[in-house]
Amino acid sequence: MKHMFLTCLLLLSGTMLMAQERIVKGRVTSALNNEGLPGVNVLLKDTNTGVVTNTNGYYEIAVPGPEAVLVFSFVGFLSEEVKVANRQSLDIRLMEDLEQMSEVVISGTRRAEKITETPATIEVIGKRELENIGTFNPGELLARVKGVDFVRAGVVGTGINVRGFNSNFNAKNLQVTDGRFSTLIATGLPMGPLNTVIKEDIERMEIVLGPNAALFGPNAHNGLLNTITKDPRGSAGTIVSLGAGNQSMFTARARHAQVLSDKFAFKVTGEYTRAEEFDYVDSVYLGAVVPKRGVVEYRLDNDIKFLRGETGLYFTPVSGTDIIVQAGASNSTYLSPTNVGRNQIRDWNIYYAQAKLVHNNWFAQLYHTWSSTDSTYSIDDRTKAYHAIKAANPEMSEAELARQSFSTGALFRDKSRRWNAELQYNNHIAKKFYYTFGAQWQRDMANSMGTYLLDKNEDDYITLNQIGAYGQFDYNFGQGLKATAAFRGDHHEIYGFNFLPKFGLVKSGEWGGVRLTYGQGIAAPTILNMYGDLFSGLILGNAEGFTMADGTKIEKQKVEKMQTFELGYRGQPMGNRFSIDANAYYNISENFLSPATLLGVATQRGNQPMSEVQSGYAAYNGLVISYVNFGKFNTYGADLGLSYMLTDALSAFVNYSYFGYSIDEQDLANDFNKDGKVTQTDLLVNSPNHKMAGGLTYAGSKVFGSIFGRWVEKYNYFSSYQIASETIPGATWGGMPIVEDALSGNAWNYGPLGGFVTFDVSAGYKFSPMFRLSAQVTNLFDTEMREFTAAPPTGRLFSLELRVDLPAIK
Repeated sequence: MKHMFLTCLLLLSGTMLMAQERIVKGRVTSALNNEGLPGVNVLLKDTNTGVVTNTNGYYEIAVPGPEAVLVFSFVGFLSEEVKVANRQSLDIRLMEDLEQMSEVVISGTRRAEKITETPATIEVIGKRELENIGTFNPGELLARVKGVDFVRAGVVGTGINVRGFNSNFNAKNLQVTDGRFSTLIATGLPMGPLNTVIKEDIERMEIVLGPNAALFGPNAHNGLLNTITKDPRGSAGTIVSLGAGNQSMFTARARHAQVLSDKFAFKVTGEYTRAEEFDYVDSVYLGAVVPKRGVVEYRLDNDIKFLRGETGLYFTPVSGTDIIVQAGASNSTYLSPTNVGRNQIRDWNIYYAQAKLVHNNWFAQLYHTWSSTDSTYSIDDRTKAYHAIKAANPEMSEAELARQSFSTGALFRDKSRRWNAELQYNNHIAKKFYYTFGAQWQRDMANSMGTYLLDKNEDDYITLNQIGAYGQFDYNFGQGLKATAAFRGDHHEIYGFNFLPKFGLVKSGEWGGVRLTYGQGIAAPTILNMYGDLFSGLILGNAEGFTMADGTKIEKQKVEKMQTFELGYRGQPMGNRFSIDANAYYNISENFLSPATLLGVATQRGNQPMSEVQSGYAAYNGLVISYVNFGKFNTYGADLGLSYMLTDALSAFVNYSYFGYSIDEQDLANDFNKDGKVTQTDLLVNSPNHKMAGGLTYAGSKVFGSIFGRWVEKYNYFSSYQIASETIPGATWGGMPIVEDALSGNAWNYGPLGGFVTFDVSAGYKFSPMFRLSAQVTNLFDTEMREFTAAPPTGRLFSLELRVDLPAIK
């Protein structure tokens, strides 16, 4: 009887709740012009249940009862919270958020929250900035984000580093797109230009400064770039963009989104872009005594070409449930800097397919990523092989020389794939205690077809599995005080188990928010680090350790660990026109992941003789370059951003960042190059101590534009064979003295990076809601500035772009 009574009680309660649930309809408009706002998020407070407004600003949502509260949020506008009560119709007018203090972000806790209330330092590039930049490359906007080390490697190569330790192969900043890892399978590098997303489909980009591994996983170590694309239900219509500029640049992009019914919507995008790289020849050196310019890179191709596109189908079977299926592909050709000269990226293909289920408190996804190329190669190695073969065979034909120039391992082929799955549940108790639990699975299946990994052929996959579980708990004490605790546990087949906690305390109010956080992050060795086989085995991965000729044991590579303490504030302490965003941090790092470094002569890799591992053993006799862990050191810094609205349309901002470090010079564990002393060439900081940026932005009803300037302090840079340094008396790199404007090891040392001031300008005009024309000049004064090694100095770039917005089909 007792069980029957409880069952009846539960059924009765459920029936009452269902009886209370009803549909609320309404329209969201802009307070500036009363126009409907498409794409506004309408969420039931304290849940992940919600809808987005259609192209005219209308929405329809099921609410559980009169106590329900709806949260209306939209990029660039102030959020509104409204209690439903007994209303069946609810119209909302949103005010523009001039300082983005009510910006809603998801990257801090994987749950929608105001940017002033999240326990992380997050910068946002929003819809307006993306629409008003007159270029196909949204990565250029990353230069304006404080706390970010922005580098440009040629016409299209834009990249970021956060809080030190950059390199030409930097896998310590995680790139995520719509919840999936946008990283290459074998190298772990961010996809960057290889991505499948076009600018017109990006809703916003969120940049997290500092570790966020507790929720996003390994390699959200120094930072996270989270790209979120547009939902077609809130962005229906057709966009066509055409652009042209110097360096023979031409781009054509299109996006179409359509709402078919109250259950189905879809979108499709496409892009074709071509250009030519700056006229620059990276020197290749054939011996110790060579002219400054070395020899010309063999068969250098400056052509740049991108083809990319995506499609997505959104299905809402019942209110509060979404099934989303997406797929995308890209084909890319361009020049990419590496630790050893440049790579000729040729027809590198990326494909993905993703399915997501979002239902009330549940989230699940499964996605598959493919990577393939047959003709990418190392220009440096191919050039050296060409000259060596030609010297030994002066009568050989050019066609045969071109074919045999790949014989030493210059050619990179790839047929890799990765599976990812995730399941998450979130809920709350009494609207004070919020919790999230999730689990993730990843299977990497790397295949270089025997060209740059220790696989043998196209059927020999290097397969690695890892599983992870995470949880987060938020408790609202009231009066704006919130505590956060998160954890993550990961198990990887090679580098084992790691546990990562995170804690945060946030106090927020109308004046903004103060946050104090502690977090841990790891940088995990990539498949290339563990199983690399480059240049006939000269560079080998370190998944099993090495035994050296003198009997010394080199341990297998393990994860790099970092702890971070951070204090931050974001708000408007003196009214709604002036805002401050500031943070200070302190990092403790250990087991630093080195770039490729010379180990010496080895007799074994793991338990296998080097003669069986190293295909070029006859030439190298066990001489090996690999990756190791070393050292323990501390880094610290601060970022400050100030902005002021001069008028409702004109704003000004200035950013400043400082980065420093300390290292125990008496601890020889920090002696990376094993010369018996600890110097600046051991730590490889590779970041400026100081940098600043500032600008003016005008966003009127018709005219828009900006002036942006940045200063980067001069700094020394070392990355494997690459060097950019001032003269350091008594120091060596690659076995040679570090002398500016001279050969150092295998590369010419042109001197430090940075040390420049540069300006960008943009302007545009909206002829109507349908047509807009924009123009942009990067590096306005053609300042000679070197931002990266093995890459051309950044020259002046200008572009002109026409965008046409066609209304949605009804």
